[in-house]
Amino acid sequence: MRPALFGLMLCACFLCACAPGGGSSGTGGGSGINVSQPTVPGANVLTLTVNAGLAQNSVDSAFTTVTICAPGTSSCQSISGIVVDTGSYGLRLFASQVSVNLPAETSGGSTVVECAYFGSFTTWGPMKTAALTLGSEPAINVPVQIMNDPKFPAPSSAQCSGSSPPAACQCLNSAPNPTIVTTAQQIGSNGILGVGVFTSDCGAACSTGSGRGTPGYYLCPASDVSGCSVAPVPDSEQAQNPVWLLPTDNNGVVIDLPAIPAIGAETATGSLILGINTQSNNALGNATIFPLDASGEMTTTYNGTNYISFIDSGSNGLFFPDSSIPSCSSDPGFYCPPSTLALSAVNTATNGTTGTVMFDIANANALFDSTNTAFNDLGGSLAGFFDWGLPFFFGRPVFFGIAGQNPSLSGSAGFDAY
Repeated sequence: MRPALFGLMLCACFLCACAPGGGSSGTGGGSGINVSQPTVPGANVLTLTVNAGLAQNSVDSAFTTVTICAPGTSSCQSISGIVVDTGSYGLRLFASQVSVNLPAETSGGSTVVECAYFGSFTTWGPMKTAALTLGSEPAINVPVQIMNDPKFPAPSSAQCSGSSPPAACQCLNSAPNPTIVTTAQQIGSNGILGVGVFTSDCGAACSTGSGRGTPGYYLCPASDVSGCSVAPVPDSEQAQNPVWLLPTDNNGVVIDLPAIPAIGAETATGSLILGINTQSNNALGNATIFPLDASGEMTTTYNGTNYISFIDSGSNGLFFPDSSIPSCSSDPGFYCPPSTLALSAVNTATNGTTGTVMFDIANANALFDSTNTAFNDLGGSLAGFFDWGLPFFFGRPVFFGIAGQNPSLSGSAGFDAY
């Protein structure tokens, strides 16, 4: 899932259920295979599970559990069903899932509220502070976006003709663009854990303010969204990639998912490992490092054409342009070739490092007509970009180095490695 905030990150697809196209995982025959990696020991490890999600219609979505507490108290709760997303930054939770009383971030008596635009939906809600525990690491205080907070309801599209800044958030995402999500069922998860290659979700563009009509941060009077106004928010108060705030294991993450058969698996279980080369369980080994550009992207060459590309665990397929592959009639965003295609592409880093990736694209309808939820050969169309979504992850550990945290490996750049 790639958020598009002020051009910092280019928009692709968050495909939590069977979208684009709005299909479902189907009710046909399935393999009944549940695939798991051996449990990785360590305080820096969170379990990742690919399953059908809250709405029982998700495919290729990896979920984990986090624990939040009211800072300085023993009032805590664990929240499961959180999508792990290497294409965004920060923790976002639906208000309906949060039972502890978290303090709101404020400035000058107003509440800090964010409008965050993802490729297929937008989130709106106040920023609050939580003491967050990942795995068995020490708790850290982080800003968390609380989506669909009843005190700050999502702006209505009916407000689009007015001058209220929240209406700008909604109007940017009125049909045919994504709308503001208000329930966990809409995206099939209780929240999003963004652990990509940057430390925060907006950076300098939001700390210096932005023009009206651009998703970003607002200051809102308590319980009065009509009085909200776009405002600069310091980087430290924006949604933070929580990994870089850890006392150790703070320079990136590893996603390690098992290999699965071509027909898919009913579920797949692996690990989200915090840190890179900080413990015996997160060593790079012989993985190839691909330094990324200032937008966290590299280049993928496919069929002789170069595309801006990214590796994104929040996308539930391999998405790229190829008009020669038939699209599904019922789910036109996905590919439905008559037989499985064996394809290849070449990834190129900013330093010239290259690597060929072999991948398959199967008939999405045939995959969906099963009880399986984990597929390594699900793909679809995406104009102008190459999105290495969750199918890329099965059978290989994939590393995400946070920009500025790995000077000996990639200088100041973030990196992918596999």
